[in-house]
Amino acid sequence: MTSALLLALLLPGAPALAAAGDATARVDAAHYDAFWLWAGVKPQPALARAKTLYLLDGEVQATPSVRLAAQRAAVPRVRHADVWMVYRVQTLRWTPIVHAQILARLQRWRAAGNRVVGIQIDFDARTRHLEEYAGFLRDLRGRLPGDCRLGITGLLDWSANGDPKGLEALAGTVDEIVLQIYQGRRVIPGYAAYLARLERLSVPFRIGLLQGGEWTPPPALARHPQFRGYVVFLLNPRPGRSRSDATGGDPGDADDPRGARGRPP
Repeated sequence: MTSALLLALLLPGAPALAAAGDATARVDAAHYDAFWLWAGVKPQPALARAKTLYLLDGEVQATPSVRLAAQRAAVPRVRHADVWMVYRVQTLRWTPIVHAQILARLQRWRAAGNRVVGIQIDFDARTRHLEEYAGFLRDLRGRLPGDCRLGITGLLDWSANGDPKGLEALAGTVDEIVLQIYQGRRVIPGYAAYLARLERLSVPFRIGLLQGGEWTPPPALARHPQFRGYVVFLLNPRPGRSRSDATGGDPGDADDPRGARGRPP
């Protein structure tokens, strides 16, 4: 993705919900300003007015040996938005080489003029083992530059079933959690029940939405002291649909064998 592609797609807008179909609330990317963008997803008009972009840069793979596999052919050049470098993680047993590679890539992205504000870890941490995950994150944070934030994606049921000590440990380690309400290309049924129990969450958080997916915000969400807004996972549009209202796409187009990132409750 180049800045030319992004800047050529100008479209004004403000965060809101759009209605589609039978008055079902659907996520219209044109009304949001923070997005996940995986490799293989084509540029969309909403990107030009984005304030924050979460860009997949690589995957820490567990087999045949722990290694960092790059997911981008070249360093992006984004001038108009804050950038989070996202790393999908299969294992927490990182080698010194993996740590060094990520720090080098952070420096390279910044040297190219990108406003990299943080690194986001996308890992399937088990709800009952958050304290162990927090230990890994604490070590990683100690290796990052002081001006680089640390964020993670999260399971919906962390707020309801997460280990209290683990949640407390995360609160002292990460700068934000993005809780995803979808799995694959479908919104998780009953997401509202999980979001109603967010009072236990003391970490700044966003809600991860799926482009074109259902979304009705719980009335109390906006009043939560740690709520920071939304991040929309962009998809390639299906044939016959506009890019601003994509409801899906071939998961393979996003270079993600598991499809759009999401978590079951």
